[in-house]
Amino acid sequence: MTAQRAVEPFSNDGAASAGDGALERSVSMPSRSMEKTDPSDTLDRSVLAVVDLRFSYIKRGEELFSGLTHRFAPGALTVVTGPSGCGKSTLLYLLGLMLNPTSGQIEVDGRPVGRLSDGGRSTLRAARIGFVFQDSELDPSRTVVDSVIEPGLYLGRRVADLRPVALELLERFGLAHRADHRPGQVSGGQAQRVAVCRAMINQPDIVLADEPTGNLDRDNAALVLDALAVAAHDSGRTVVIASHDPYVIDVADRVVAL
Repeated sequence: MTAQRAVEPFSNDGAASAGDGALERSVSMPSRSMEKTDPSDTLDRSVLAVVDLRFSYIKRGEELFSGLTHRFAPGALTVVTGPSGCGKSTLLYLLGLMLNPTSGQIEVDGRPVGRLSDGGRSTLRAARIGFVFQDSELDPSRTVVDSVIEPGLYLGRRVADLRPVALELLERFGLAHRADHRPGQVSGGQAQRVAVCRAMINQPDIVLADEPTGNLDRDNAALVLDALAVAAHDSGRTVVIASHDPYVIDVADRVVAL
């Protein structure tokens, strides 16, 4: 299957970038059974955006992003890339409402959310955003299926309702036979696919992945990337990956270069 991929330097002109004039080229995507959403057709329905974003870890310290404005395409696998220290992971933490911007806005559904109260941010995060980290961050004391269920508990959902959803996700990503294993009993690639399942248990609109293949060999990286691509393409989720890995960049639908 072939996808059109836009390579987009960020915009800092105060208008959200829709990829005008961006370089288009074709890349081979991992095979999957469904047709993917064309991200160029969905930017006007974007769920996640940043507007004139600036961030510094300390007052009057080095500023990141220099007024970044960008809309992240639904139904697309977007990779944020750039040299070490450019703020790839920091941008994901800002998008995930784990950091506050120094100035500018994080928008969800067109509404500014970057300065919500702690409670409001936590509720929005639990309901709308799924996370996949470089290390799968699975609780070693929990079974795989219980790790997948965990984010649903933060929304007050019942284990009895969550368990069949978790098992369906594990089945979908080839992990049903590992449901009752513990993290120490699965491979690194399997653990990262479990992390993808966990990120999707609440059916989030947005999935953020920070170097999700950084500790994996190429075969396992392909499986994890395919799982993330399917998460974007099968239901129009906004999936954003921070990575400097050329392999990850090659399978992206869109690339944002910081």
